[in-house]
Amino acid sequence: MFVVCEPLRGWRHVTVSARRTRIDWAHCIKDLVDVCYPDAEQIVLVQDNLNTHTPASLYEAFPPAEAKRLADKLELHYTPKHGSWLNMAEIELSVLAGQCLDRRLADRAALEREVAAWQTTRNATGRGVDWRFTTQDARIKLKHLYPVIQD
Repeated sequence: MFVVCEPLRGWRHVTVSARRTRIDWAHCIKDLVDVCYPDAEQIVLVQDNLNTHTPASLYEAFPPAEAKRLADKLELHYTPKHGSWLNMAEIELSVLAGQCLDRRLADRAALEREVAAWQTTRNATGRGVDWRFTTQDARIKLKHLYPVIQD
């Protein structure tokens, strides 16, 4: 599954996929650009460091002009390698797992129906991610990423 969320708006979109290949990710991005945000000049996308989550995947999936069009719409930011807990989409996946995927589903069609129903209900509530990780927390938890400034 690929989860895209806009935490302040309380919106999320889940794509069920057989795999998590470069091509699958590229099609998820195309859907994000062309269906979810067709009028956006730029989409800021914070994502994990999975090796398939790169602009190169777009070029593998689509002709060069289409791949460039999609890539030009994205401003990509990556969470630290061992910081998937910083990724708000991971938080949404955790909620999805607890509220929807806590049982065995018979087949992919059932999974898609259940996920779509969960997504519709969750989006209707407008429930955002209650992000409590502050800059101060980051400076403590991720101190190796922050430069030391001497006066």
